[in-house]
Amino acid sequence: MERTLIIVKPDAVGKNFSGDIIKRFENNGFKLSGAKFIKMDKKKAEGFYYVHKERPFFGSLVDFMTSGPVFVISLKKDNAVKDARKLIGATNPSNAEAGTIRKDFAESIERNAIHGSDSTESAQFEVGYFFKAEELL
Repeated sequence: MERTLIIVKPDAVGKNFSGDIIKRFENNGFKLSGAKFIKMDKKKAEGFYYVHKERPFFGSLVDFMTSGPVFVISLKKDNAVKDARKLIGATNPSNAEAGTIRKDFAESIERNAIHGSDSTESAQFEVGYFFKAEELL
C-alpha cells in the first residue's frame, strides 16, 4: 500500500471545504493514516516548497501557504499518488476535469485549494516532513 500527502490549502480551509475534500478521497478508496490542522510559519513553508525556490512564484506561494491554517493529510491506498493526482485535477482549475477537487473547490491557479504529492519519492519526503512515525496509522 502506498502513501501520499494532501494539503488542504488556506483558501479551502477558510471556506470549510476540508470535510468535503476528505469525503472525496474516502469515497474513492483512500484510507486516512494521519491528519492534522497546522499553521505553517515561513521557515516550514519554505522548506516544504524548496524545489520551487528559484521560481518567480516562490515568495507568493510561501505567503499564501502561511496566510492561514492548512489541513495536512496522509492517505494510503494502492497507487495512492497516481489516483490522488487524478482526483485532484489540473493545477489550473479552469483546465481541470469536471468532478475533480480543483474544478469544484479552487478559485484560481494560485488559490487552487489542494496540494498532492506528485511522485512516490515526493510522497515519502512530504509525509515525513509533516508527520512523525508515531502519528501515522
